[in-house]
Amino acid sequence: MSFASVRIITDDLEGMVAFYERVTGQPAERPAPVFAQFNGPGGTLAIASTATVAMLGGALTPTTNRSVLIEFEVADVDGDFAGLQPRSDDVILEPTTMPWGNRSALVRDPDGNVVNLFSRPAADS
Repeated sequence: MSFASVRIITDDLEGMVAFYERVTGQPAERPAPVFAQFNGPGGTLAIASTATVAMLGGALTPTTNRSVLIEFEVADVDGDFAGLQPRSDDVILEPTTMPWGNRSALVRDPDGNVVNLFSRPAADS
């Protein structure tokens, strides 16, 4: 078994796609008008319109996540955070060095999901 993807269901597909294009620095793949995806070495972030909920058994409700972090390892937390230009009420944590050495910034995406931009500490030489 291998991990494949995380899918976010949204009422605001275009807003979410634009946000994650800024986060990832890559254009979304759009295999269908109601679906977009970002493929990376660790898996895929998929974003789907609420129009797909019926196809998934009707079991999903958009904008209700309050327990998951979507994390992106980046080379320059401060630069990527500044490049996002988040609204102040979307900023949870400005770039900060955590006690374990990671540098992190937490923001909310357009649906309110928490996104962590982080980098690991440089390896000791």
